Parts: sequence; C-alpha cells; structure tokens
Amino acid sequence: MSGVEVVNFGCRLNIAEGEAIRAAAEGSENLVIFNSCAVTSEAERQVRQAIRRTKRDNPDARIIVTGCAAETSAARFAAMAEVDEILPNAAKRDPARFGARLLPDPIALKPALSGSDHARAFVEVQNGCDHDCTFCVTTLARGASRSIPAGAVVEAIQAAVKRGQQEVVLTGVDLTSYGADLPGAPSLGHLVDRILRLVPDLPRLRLSSLDSIEIDDRLFDLITGEPRIMPHVHLSLQSGDDMILKRMKRRHSRADAVALVARLKAARPDIAIGADIIAGFPTEEEDMFAHSLALLEECDIVFGHIFPYSPRPGTAAARMPQLDRATIKARAERLRDRAKQRQASWLQSLIGTQQEVLVELDGRTGHAPNHARVEISGGQDFRRGSNALRGGIMTVTITDSLGDKLIGESA
Repeated sequence: MSGVEVVNFGCRLNIAEGEAIRAAAEGSENLVIFNSCAVTSEAERQVRQAIRRTKRDNPDARIIVTGCAAETSAARFAAMAEVDEILPNAAKRDPARFGARLLPDPIALKPALSGSDHARAFVEVQNGCDHDCTFCVTTLARGASRSIPAGAVVEAIQAAVKRGQQEVVLTGVDLTSYGADLPGAPSLGHLVDRILRLVPDLPRLRLSSLDSIEIDDRLFDLITGEPRIMPHVHLSLQSGDDMILKRMKRRHSRADAVALVARLKAARPDIAIGADIIAGFPTEEEDMFAHSLALLEECDIVFGHIFPYSPRPGTAAARMPQLDRATIKARAERLRDRAKQRQASWLQSLIGTQQEVLVELDGRTGHAPNHARVEISGGQDFRRGSNALRGGIMTVTITDSLGDKLIGESA
C-alpha cells in the first residue's frame, strides 16, 4: 500500500473522526492508523486481530493505534510487536503528531466530518462525557464533555451537502448533553433547529444515540414534528430493571423509558425505536434480566443493540460481584433472539409500503427514513449499475423482507 489508511472501529463518532485523522496524517506513506474502540473486551480483541492481519499482509506498514482502547489499554497495545506508536485520543487529529504542518485554527473547535466514501455524512457535535456510569470507560478514554460551536457544525454540514451527501448524522459520546459548556448553554434542540434553518438544502437529518432522560420538550417536538428529521430514535437504555439501572448509575428509571417511547409513538406513530441493552451486568438476577427482556416489547424496540457485559479496567462495575461468562453469553443470546424476532415482525409490516431510500454507494442497498435496511432491485438503471443512483434518494416499493432487511423495487 501507499499513503494513509484509517481503520475505524466502534461508534459513529469514530467514523466521523476517521476522516479528520486521515487529513491530519496526509502526506505520510505506508501508514495504517487503527482508530480503536474500548466499549467491550471483544471490541479490543477485534482491533488486535486486525492489527496482526494488517502487519502479516503488509510487513513494511507503519502501524499507529489511537482511539479509546489506546487510552484504556495502552500498555497492551504497546506490547504488540506489530505496533509502532500509541497515539492518545487528544492528539489523534493533530497534524504535528504525524510530522505535518500544524493548522492555524484550533483543531478542537472543528467538528470531525466523515468523508465522501459514505452515502451519509457523520458530523461530530460533541465529545467526552461528564457522567459516571459504572460500566463505562468513555470518561477515562475521552475526558469531560465538550461541544462544537453551532457555527462550525453548520459549516461542516453545508460542506457535506455541497459535495452531494443528502443525509447527515449528528454524532457524539453523550449527544444530548450538547451545549452545556458553550456560552448561553444552547441545547441539542437549539442546535438541530439552527441546522434546519441554515441548511435548507439538507433533505435528511438523523440523530445518533440519545440519553432518554435528556430529551427536552424542544428536542422532542423537533423529533416528532419535523419531517426532515428521520423517524428513528436510538436510546441508551442499558437495562429494563430499576435496581440494575441504579447500580449502573443511570439517571432514568424503567418507567421513564416506557413513558418516553409512548409519547414518541403517540406523536409520530411511524417512528422506529432502537436501544442499547447490556446483558449480564454484575448482580443481575434472572428476574432482573426478565425485565430487560420485557422492555423490548414495552418500548417497541426494533433495533436492539445487545452487548454482553464485559468488565472494563478502572470502572466501578468491574469491582462488583460478577456473573459467570456462560450466563452472560446465554442472556445476551436470548435478548438478541427476541430482538431479531421483533425486527422481523416489524419488517414484515412494512411490505407493500413505499419508502424514500437513501441509496448506498454500492448502488444496490440503502436505508429507509426509519433506518430499515433495503435491498433494491428492478429498473433499467439497476440493471446497468448506474452511478447516478449512488448516494441519491429514490422511491422504493417494499415487496418482501428477508432476515434483517427489506426487499424493494425501484419505481
């Protein structure tokens, strides 16, 4: 290989940061940068596996590891013979660290914006976290919450629209805490409202993971009443049991989550709900787990992101009484199976509808506004593999569902 390759793991924020890392390292040769994730031990294992594979395939490559796992497991990555350098999160977008000329503007005030290699643009608006959930290493890895000023966010989105991207995803570690550190403490709702007003040519705006307890009335009204905001909300719920939520140091109760979803569905019935849920948190008994299982129905969750609990070094939960790995794995599988059943039933209910699909760059798949994945067939352009379809929005009639995706025909 030649030039710079950035390999992103984990969250959408990492995808957004990947392009900023690539730009910072521009001019380097035969450099592979692993932008790592530390959310689970499995996530770290995947990074190590990818590093070994890359070095085996390209022995002359210079390998740098950055991202959250580079913060929380720096010694482990430094001990790998394949790794040349560990780069802290705070420095991963600094051109000076790659031997490039330092940019004149403060890097911290510029939002990370993913490249044109995605049909949608991922735009960083917030980073870090001020909360102290007992299972999470994010505060250790990314530091305190900090927000990107609205003007810089708007400029990044305008740039994405100018290059032809028709959907923008706002990303952050704790997205709903946006603005608390800025003058006047504007909320996420204020930011969204400003984006919609100042970028009228943006057809679709999507929000990444939200903390349910921080969705205020302004943001709620925009999510449920603004057609340019996609009808898809992903909530950081983590558990359906009140005692486990307390031990996680989450700030919402089970009833809070159920009530929020009921309000969302009442105001915008077509909204699709996703959620993060952890299986096998320390001290979780069978009846506590059953509450999480039931939450899938009670919150009408059709996109379940299920994580088997993994003790992370330096967190309070790692010092709590742990469940055995077999129990954790079994509970995660039960949650995944139920989530898949619910998603399959929901997808079946969409057969016969028309969906405005944002076509991916492969020209044959895409996502509906509700985030359902769609495989598209039919039409002369598809038979020819026309480039004109890639990254565009087109009307698709849903004819079937298969596994975790819909099947649709172009008009």
